[in-house]
Amino acid sequence: MSNGFCANDEYYVTPSSLRKKAEEWKKQIAFYNLHRMKPNFKRSCLLVVDMQNFFLDPRSPTFTPGGLAILPNLTRLIKAFRRKKLPVIYTAHVHKDQKLDGGILAWWWEGMIMENTKDAEIYPGLTPLPEEKVVYKHRYSAFYNTDLETVLRCLKVGDLIITGVMTNLCCESTARDAYFRDYRVFFLLDATGTINEELHLATLKNLAFGFAYVTTTEEILRKLSRR
Repeated sequence: MSNGFCANDEYYVTPSSLRKKAEEWKKQIAFYNLHRMKPNFKRSCLLVVDMQNFFLDPRSPTFTPGGLAILPNLTRLIKAFRRKKLPVIYTAHVHKDQKLDGGILAWWWEGMIMENTKDAEIYPGLTPLPEEKVVYKHRYSAFYNTDLETVLRCLKVGDLIITGVMTNLCCESTARDAYFRDYRVFFLLDATGTINEELHLATLKNLAFGFAYVTTTEEILRKLSRR
């Protein structure tokens, strides 16, 4: 998966600049972000999308700088959900062989994430606990030909809090599919990341307009602390 659109020495956001950027993004999407919701944490799940070495290694053909920027926020969210004994579900994009399950992705992207490789592993520091579910997928959406919906139904989840990478591909596709299935979607503008600001902001506007309440890490953590 080579993106070719990211100059690695010109990251659109870093951990130190994320808070300021988040405030700017909130203002820019405010016109569309009208469907404010409060999570029902009795029926909430934190979904961590594709935070794999393949996307977070600067040497990777699909390095995603926004993914590195959100690591501190994502770490806080995961720890908070675990403390409250709320479900954390991970996704991992993997392929067995591009001829078997690559499809159009094998043509569209330069590189593939092969299963059982270092690239496919969840980034160190975010490693799932043994009892936490990892959904393995072959396409952008975490719902497409996976057991994610079965797991969410078993857990009686109604509110899905989406984080991870890439904002405009796997995170957005998953958010749209969740909405189609009548989940309430909370999309975190400072806990999702992609390769540049243009694509990130475009997704935030589109999802706020039609699919999700776009919110922040701080808002979710603040509400969770009152639970």
